[in-house]
Amino acid sequence: MKNRILFIILFFSLLSYAQQGTVNIIWKDNAKFPLNEGNSVNIPQFDYSNMEYKDDTSELFFRQRFPVSGRVNPASFQITNIVYESISADLLGELSINKIPTSINQKLESAHARNKWYAEMRFSPIIKDGSGYKRVKSFSYSYNIGGGAFNFKDTQIITNSVLASGEWRRFYVEKSGVYRISKSFLQQIGVNVNVDPRKIKIYGNGGRMAPLKNNIAYPDDLAENAILFVGEEDGNFGDGDYILFYAEGVDNWNDESGTNNNLYANKTYYYVTSSGTDGKRINDVVQPTDPATVTVTSFDDYYYHEEDLVSIARLGRKWHGEQFNVNNSQDFEFFVPDIDLTSPVTINVSAAATSLTATTMGVKANGQNVGTVTFGSSSGSNVAREGMNSNQGFVGTFTPAGGTITINLTYNNNGVPGSNAWLDYIVIKPKRFLKGNGKQFRFQYDAAGGNTGVLEYQLTNASGISAVWDITDIYNARKVTNESNQGQFSFRAQAGEVRKYITVVPSDYYSPLRDSQTAVANQNIKGTIFNNSQGQFQDIDYLIVTPAYLNSEAERLANIHRTSSGLNVKVVNLENIYQEFSSGKQDIAAIRNLVRYIYFNASSDDKRIKYVCLFGDASFDYKNRIPNNTNIVPTFHAYGGSISNYSTSTTFVSDEFFGLMDANEGSITDNAESADVAVGRMLVTDATDAREMVDKVAAYLHEESYGRWRNEYILVADDPDEVVSDFVPQMEGVYNMVVANKPFINVRKIYSDAYIQESSSGGYRYPKAKQQIIRSINYGSLIVNYLGHGGEDGMAAERIFEKSDAQELNNENKYPLFITVTCELTRFDNPYRPTCGEYLYWNPKGGAIGLITTTRSIFVNAAFGFNAALPEHLFAFDGGEYPSMAEAMRMAKVAEGNSNLRVVSFIGDPALVVAIPKPKIVLTEINDVPVSGAPEALKALSFVKLEGQVTDEGGNLLSNYNGELAATVFDKPIDTQLLENDGIANGDATDFKVLGEAIFRGNATVAGGKFEFNFVVPRDIRIPVGNGRVSFYSKRNNVLEDHTGFDSDIKIGGINENAEEDVTGPTVRLYMNDESFISGGITNDSPIFLAFLQDEHGINTASGIGHDIVAILDGDETKPFVLNDYYETDVDDYMKGSLKYPFSDLEPGLHTITFKAWDVYNNLVTSEIQFVVVGDEEMRLEKVLNYPNPFVSYTEFWFTHNRPFEPLDVQVQIFTVSGKVVKTINQSVSTEGFLCRDIKWDGRDDFGDRIGKGVYVYKLTVRSVSTGKKAEKYEKLVLL
Repeated sequence: MKNRILFIILFFSLLSYAQQGTVNIIWKDNAKFPLNEGNSVNIPQFDYSNMEYKDDTSELFFRQRFPVSGRVNPASFQITNIVYESISADLLGELSINKIPTSINQKLESAHARNKWYAEMRFSPIIKDGSGYKRVKSFSYSYNIGGGAFNFKDTQIITNSVLASGEWRRFYVEKSGVYRISKSFLQQIGVNVNVDPRKIKIYGNGGRMAPLKNNIAYPDDLAENAILFVGEEDGNFGDGDYILFYAEGVDNWNDESGTNNNLYANKTYYYVTSSGTDGKRINDVVQPTDPATVTVTSFDDYYYHEEDLVSIARLGRKWHGEQFNVNNSQDFEFFVPDIDLTSPVTINVSAAATSLTATTMGVKANGQNVGTVTFGSSSGSNVAREGMNSNQGFVGTFTPAGGTITINLTYNNNGVPGSNAWLDYIVIKPKRFLKGNGKQFRFQYDAAGGNTGVLEYQLTNASGISAVWDITDIYNARKVTNESNQGQFSFRAQAGEVRKYITVVPSDYYSPLRDSQTAVANQNIKGTIFNNSQGQFQDIDYLIVTPAYLNSEAERLANIHRTSSGLNVKVVNLENIYQEFSSGKQDIAAIRNLVRYIYFNASSDDKRIKYVCLFGDASFDYKNRIPNNTNIVPTFHAYGGSISNYSTSTTFVSDEFFGLMDANEGSITDNAESADVAVGRMLVTDATDAREMVDKVAAYLHEESYGRWRNEYILVADDPDEVVSDFVPQMEGVYNMVVANKPFINVRKIYSDAYIQESSSGGYRYPKAKQQIIRSINYGSLIVNYLGHGGEDGMAAERIFEKSDAQELNNENKYPLFITVTCELTRFDNPYRPTCGEYLYWNPKGGAIGLITTTRSIFVNAAFGFNAALPEHLFAFDGGEYPSMAEAMRMAKVAEGNSNLRVVSFIGDPALVVAIPKPKIVLTEINDVPVSGAPEALKALSFVKLEGQVTDEGGNLLSNYNGELAATVFDKPIDTQLLENDGIANGDATDFKVLGEAIFRGNATVAGGKFEFNFVVPRDIRIPVGNGRVSFYSKRNNVLEDHTGFDSDIKIGGINENAEEDVTGPTVRLYMNDESFISGGITNDSPIFLAFLQDEHGINTASGIGHDIVAILDGDETKPFVLNDYYETDVDDYMKGSLKYPFSDLEPGLHTITFKAWDVYNNLVTSEIQFVVVGDEEMRLEKVLNYPNPFVSYTEFWFTHNRPFEPLDVQVQIFTVSGKVVKTINQSVSTEGFLCRDIKWDGRDDFGDRIGKGVYVYKLTVRSVSTGKKAEKYEKLVLL
């Protein structure tokens, strides 16, 4: 066993040192500040990175986060030398005048994430100044690191779970109270009752939700509960013996979530065992001996009505019950026995409404008007509005007239018929006398906390009450016995805290309930999770959390990283986590608490767990109330008084919760909470999903995925609108950062406003931009980064990328990381509406390997800041190791510190690192002239030889390096203009540069670290001389290792006046799917088009006007498929090359592809191929023949089919012309393409004898083993 207790008390008073700085604020007046989803407000503005605007309260703050060397002392924080300027009230725009303070109210907080410290300053930059207002123009600030004493304490001890040994059974309860457990019930659930009853123990943590906040105490294993075992004294479990114990149900108020119901579970599980030592028993309360100073004869009771039936906005943790529309007035009845009629009853009503205008709900109690709940209008991002009459919702009081209390709620829709209201809960708090009534009841005296001395509780009519139990600590109930069942019964307790009690009434014991699964297998997560295969301690790098039914695929993912990434990976089933960490109930904090257990029990800080994978989809519905729910691994949903619980702007869903390790974190209510562990979610719901997504991870790390596409990076920007015009400037900033720090990356820019906008019946569109996005993704790109407007259905109002596009992507083995900084593109928690981001991830043979994406609306300033911060971490600008995709996201979010970034999540495997090749490959010679010797420019139609080498980062030749090189030579960069399609400028940007045309794309051998290749420069290069670019990529032989490099000093331009003549076009061979295809054959609906080209001077890929490599499908020349990027030469032979292009979702029937290509001299070749697309539903046979035919002693049976890669059962029966079967051939085959020619026959019958010469008929039958579908054809053969 390994024990680790960390207790650090740090005193910095002698070590503190000051930090300081100065800030200037540049203000901009009368401007629209973009929020999200096209919404904006007119407010004074300054640099977006420092602006924090609260949409729900209309408040403006200055905020700045920066790294520091340690925890800051908030008391030392000072803002001085403030320079103000006046601002008129009319320039305040839509700021809330009432919220503007009279001082800046500065605040400095510390944020801590994985042993790194950050400070965040925040203040109000506009304040009241007498009858006017003024704003901060500049200021100085100072603070101390350390200063004063503070405690950072976390205790973790590696222990065994109580479930590690012994025999265990479980049962459940639903409500809180005193339960009686009989011998027969224990027998029913399988407990061995033939034991000493003093050994019997009950464990369980109660029905409360585990705290979200890490510093709130909660058991980290099943807790033993004190019980009262009646009749155990004789050591024999008699038939009349029984157990009494207090069980906590799922009916408890929870401050963190504002609900009376457990959000995650409807059952509280308790566990029974007789193993080990004697069990914990209920002892007597130790009463104070001092005389009473306060006599308590009544108590504060609590009643509630709360039904969780509907999630109005499908957002957050709020659920509601009864709906108020047609039935706008409803009654709710409570009965309070022995009510104190002299004390007012407090009532709290929580409700919400959706309406285009303000509405109200009247509250009455037994006909008395109590008050009115008011609802604001639900507009913009607010799907609904919470009812209020105070900061705590609706709170009122009334005087009771009797024990029966009828609460009437009447909704007034203010004349708007479509308005609706929903009740969340009603809570009433009456005073009751401490009087027995034949029923058990809980009681507490709320004033006890404010009193001193001794309290005496006096119960009347108590003859039916056998005892009162103190249940303040539910695991250690204590009793005060009512000796002789007296009618008057009293006991004493120390004042100063509110203690909770329950009366024990023998006539009203509750009965436990039997679960469908009572046996509990032994388990020991805590005691064994750190054990390796030899049983020794080993730090954990990566935790995968999965339901049991997905365990096999989760383990396959773990094995991939154990072997490929060298990580120590542990897979833990959800059911076992709940059993051990939340008493058998679903609870998100149980998962988090396991992560913390692993995190803090690491052997050292630098070996703490790095990654957590949530292996399963999630939903807004924790309890499977909706059809086709996807709550596989639950997620965190936001809730709180500081946010609107029905707003897509302020609510969020966040898996970051599972990575918040520090003691003060967990509720996710402020900026200071910063994740320590990178968390990712794999959106899988069943074994098929899981297998497909793990297959993509395996493919990403497999040799087949290595290729030149790993040098590519796509930037996609939305066009400007009246609210946001800076998408292109922001992306140009990203471009400049990337090329400055990682110049080997080939950045492809697809900015919508650089394309012609077209009008369609559905609105304005950018068809060319859309086409370019899809084509570029299918070609292959390491990263696709989109910045702009968007939503669940796709990117941009012009629909430049949609759900259907995500589903149809065909980029197998070239899966990019998608960075989509837009609103709600991957709102994965709504099963009713799958999103574009989800389809990107789910595509089994295309789409994304992972997404850094948004699950809710994101404010534009947060989006800009995060998008600009991410590349620094993703590409490790500091020169360190590349982090995983999820870790890069975590670091960028921590560095930015913007609370709105909670909406950014990682979808995919969090341990995957972007497949960036190693440096470096260098160009050494051009036409035998060293690059340092000013070689001549590459002229049109000139023959070129380029030489280079693969080196280490220090520039030393890797002489033992052998592999294959992929090289791309680009013409000079192209100046491109933005078109201002909507008449709006793109911020300060008017034009930008893009990569030049690829004038050569070829392959060469690398031997001993050196390579060379040749090509002829196309006629179509742009003639002016300038700097081109060479991009290199190389895969090492027999090793999963690749390298990258570039040269941007190569000169391109001019014309070779002495070029030899060439008037002969290339030759070409066309196929579908494989080289065995014969024109007119059959294919599936997504065939691969193959073209093999040859020319003495090479093929033109330079995109000269009219000289593209194109495929025309079915004669539609308005939609050509431009294939320049898909062509590359054979290895070491620039005269030969090929291309593969995946078509998708073609209609069934005959299709024709007309293919055109040009050589570098612009000589044309045209060719054509036909094919028949057959739907995948039925088995299809075509082109059935035998070859040779006629034959003497050998022939082969050929046929085409539509089931490539599937196992097929083939039968050939040969008949005489009279119908007699002379030979039957049965054979199983599987083909990579659509042509099979594996069946052979020697002309002998079933007995091995030669058959006579003549004409025979044969029947060929093919059956799919996978589907059982079959097809057959008859043909003739001739035997000579």
